[in-house]
Amino acid sequence: MSEIEANLVRLGIDLPPAPSALGNFAPYLIDGAFLHVSGQISADLQGKPITGKIGNERTLEHGYEAARFCAINLLARAKAALGDLDRIERLIKLGAFVNAEPDFSQHPKVVNGASDLMTEALGREKANHVRFAVGASSLPSNASVEIEAVFRIAG
Repeated sequence: MSEIEANLVRLGIDLPPAPSALGNFAPYLIDGAFLHVSGQISADLQGKPITGKIGNERTLEHGYEAARFCAINLLARAKAALGDLDRIERLIKLGAFVNAEPDFSQHPKVVNGASDLMTEALGREKANHVRFAVGASSLPSNASVEIEAVFRIAG
């Protein structure tokens, strides 16, 4: 078992199968030393979308948990791409969209759910990344959050 997967087991997380793409695009691309993972919507371990607009309809805490599930799905997709999560040398970037009410402004706190999970799974040094967190008026399947990732990988 890889070190990253052992960390996930300690967290009580069993990675689900990699989710299916919701459109005509690659779920991931390996370009040299980089793995680019397409946006993963917030979905639970059974693949059911975690939905709702953050703000009035859903709480910040709901958004944080939804972002955490996005990170789990990103790692599931990375495992499908790489076979072994220990090929991940570093998380480079997370790009996040939060399905939010127009007056909601705490997008970074929502996306901390994904950043925190990545730190717990990869370790602080490998998970130190840049990111963006922006609000969106809607997301596919009414998902609460969607996040993409770029990882540097070992050959």
